[in-house]
Amino acid sequence: MADKTQANIGFEKQLWNAACVLWGHIPAAEYRKVIIGLIFLRYISAAFDKRYQELVDEGEGFEDDRDAYTMDNVFFVPEEARWNTISSAAHTPEIGTVIDNAMRAIEAENKTLKNVLPKNYASPDLDKRVLGDVVDIFTNNIDMSNTEESEDLLGRTYEYCIAQFAEVEGVNGGEFYTPASIVKTLVEIIKPYENCRVYDPCCGSGGMFVQSAKFILNHSHKRGAISVYGQEANADTWKMAKMNMAIRGINADFGPYQADTFTNDLHPTLKADFILANPPFNYHPWGQEKLTDDPRWKYGLPPAGNANYAWIQHMIHHLAEGGKIGLVLANGALSTQSSGEGEIRKRIINADLIEGIVALPTQLFYSVTIPVTLWFITKGKKQAGKTLFIDARKMGHMVDRKHRDFSDEDIKKLADTFEAFQNGTLEDVKGFCAAVTTQNIEKQDYILTPGRYVGIEEQEDDGEPFEEKMTRLTAELSEMFKRSHELEIEICKNLSAIGFEIREQRK
Repeated sequence: MADKTQANIGFEKQLWNAACVLWGHIPAAEYRKVIIGLIFLRYISAAFDKRYQELVDEGEGFEDDRDAYTMDNVFFVPEEARWNTISSAAHTPEIGTVIDNAMRAIEAENKTLKNVLPKNYASPDLDKRVLGDVVDIFTNNIDMSNTEESEDLLGRTYEYCIAQFAEVEGVNGGEFYTPASIVKTLVEIIKPYENCRVYDPCCGSGGMFVQSAKFILNHSHKRGAISVYGQEANADTWKMAKMNMAIRGINADFGPYQADTFTNDLHPTLKADFILANPPFNYHPWGQEKLTDDPRWKYGLPPAGNANYAWIQHMIHHLAEGGKIGLVLANGALSTQSSGEGEIRKRIINADLIEGIVALPTQLFYSVTIPVTLWFITKGKKQAGKTLFIDARKMGHMVDRKHRDFSDEDIKKLADTFEAFQNGTLEDVKGFCAAVTTQNIEKQDYILTPGRYVGIEEQEDDGEPFEEKMTRLTAELSEMFKRSHELEIEICKNLSAIGFEIREQRK
């Protein structure tokens, strides 16, 4: 198993290196489409080939019947778009045109993919020799004898490439990618179950759904046991999400087109069991002037200059009874009192909807460095009248000079803390976690900053008596002040001397 995992990582890295070679003179967003489009093409061709062989073996003559594929959630792939056609043309000057034609043929046969697939492979800016080498990587490095394993590998490769593209593209990359460890944390805490409805109103490339499906598979051993609903305003990101779901074998409803969630809600009657989201931080303008009487604002009209409480209320509006929300927000939403946001937060807290707040460390995101928080909102909390606060700012580890990540152990600790709270067995830990009543939150002016409630971590007793320690520290501080004063005098003397020399030179 370890050897196989290592080989898979090698394949992902090899593919990423090929993407970097392809970069050349085309923007990162364009070569992102090139690689992700090929991953998608390889996947649907493999799934089609598997189903095709099954139908041939059955001997009923349905191998060319589209319905025999679509009924099994498999895309019908016409002959000119099958991977053997692509791979045989890998080292011809026409490879770009062959792939573009394949994408058009797939869209023509599968209406749900209309205008979704990239068709930029014939571009003169794309080195066809390198493109052929990338096709070879897909042909030679994926063993299709076990289709399920190969599909998982393609799915992981897709996820790996999205993460790498997000890092390269910086701020723009954050529009479509939430780091996997944050998504895993949300999912492990809210625990989606099979046959549930999962919704993300700003779904990016669909990472929340992928992790939800993985969680359900790991706990129920059932693939596809999830109903997915999403919405995305960015056209390219919406297309990425559609392809991501197809590669993962997840049947998702993202609406017929990209659309703004606030002004054009594509799922107006949806009541979801679980809502997971990483909405754009402090987003504005969001169209408030067109929505002043919208029924979603049950707890108050959100201000035009910040959509944080518009996102929160939109999600609460779409939450089923007993449902759970896990979302990421900038820290400002915890304490702001401006433009009526404090009053909205107060009403949501008094409605007993806030189950937990987790303060995250910095440097978890590729796109922003501001501190962020995880919010957990539940209709019908197990611990009525209480909210769990966790300060996780010291958790995680640096994966490089810029980025921090949560380990599986970190995620388990957070999920276990939530479970203990829900079961009524949690013991408060100074500096880390505390279960707080709504009455105590009211005493703090309904501010939700975890540090106010968890306190400061208790320091280990070093054996030095308190009075002796205070005397020693006071003496050390006094000595530092004295030394600081001496340095200040010395600096002034040096500056005076320099000024004198300059004046003499000017004479």
